[in-house]
Amino acid sequence: MKDRIYVCHTYYHVYVTLLKEFALSKEAKGQATVVLSKMSTDFENLKSRLESIGWFEEVVEFDEKRHTFFPELEELRKDRGNLVSNLFARMKYTKLYAKLQEPYIPVDFSKYRDIYVFCDSDPIGYYLNYKHLRYHAMEDGYNCLKVFDAARYDNRGCFRLKAFLASLNLIFIQNGYSKYCIDMEVNDRKCLKYDYRKYVEVPRKPLEERLDEEEKALIVRAFMENAPRLLEELSGAEEGQKNAIVLTEELSDEETRKRIFSDLIGEYCDGYRVFIKPHPKDLLDYEAAFPEHIVLKGRYPLEVMKFIPGVHFHRAVAIFTQAIENMDFVDEKLFLGADFMDRYEAEGKYRYNEKI
Repeated sequence: MKDRIYVCHTYYHVYVTLLKEFALSKEAKGQATVVLSKMSTDFENLKSRLESIGWFEEVVEFDEKRHTFFPELEELRKDRGNLVSNLFARMKYTKLYAKLQEPYIPVDFSKYRDIYVFCDSDPIGYYLNYKHLRYHAMEDGYNCLKVFDAARYDNRGCFRLKAFLASLNLIFIQNGYSKYCIDMEVNDRKCLKYDYRKYVEVPRKPLEERLDEEEKALIVRAFMENAPRLLEELSGAEEGQKNAIVLTEELSDEETRKRIFSDLIGEYCDGYRVFIKPHPKDLLDYEAAFPEHIVLKGRYPLEVMKFIPGVHFHRAVAIFTQAIENMDFVDEKLFLGADFMDRYEAEGKYRYNEKI
């Protein structure tokens, strides 16, 4: 029996995995497996970089498949006009989706004592419940349920009934509501609008504060191929000029996104030297769209910058990115939220928790 396995869908997931692993005893080093799902994130050469730091027993890539990959699922996703018929179709969908996913599963999860899954709403959650394998769900993003409680939003309308069916493994609901989910690890329960008995609070800050210099260096090495370049870019300011960092997100279509961040920079970064940090899933060419500003190269979690001595910004601006709260290297943090986005999309589109 192997010890631990982590299923990651984003760079941030891998970052939290490293924090958790570093917090264990040195004797536990090399006993965990990391699975990198390629479904929604291009991890580029992260697999080899993680292997190079020598902290994991194995790093495995996972060719996880969306429901759209399987045409036989389409009929089961159609709205049948009433709750009962929809639920029966969903029961069939839940099992069939997991069964179709099975040929693409890269490891034997039954051989691990502890399974940690970030974003169990993805197919891996269906598969583990189909196989009756107990696992720990992990918060998808830093305090992400604060603005988007996906389990309740996706299942609004008769939520208690659906949660009951999920507890029987008849349908699947993410974020702790499935039968075989043991618990769900979150950073802060107090900030959540809807608490749940399976939520377990494991704050990220103490995990970061206990890191020694070697562990910090390993995190930087795992995620950044050229950390000195960031310091060079930051050092180029004119005397007295302040630096601002803008955190992008995969919002709207690309043309609207250009307008969103053009307006954001004009309103909140006027007079600042602007650095744009694209979200790893945001594929817009910001260098072409904003040649007058500095676009930070590389895909890595924001938190990694705190482990590079000398990194400092006077202002950070984000729309929905909760990670802004954890940017210790910033003096002023502006979180714009749904009020800002109401100017560009149908009013209320991003007010997820208000619709539950």
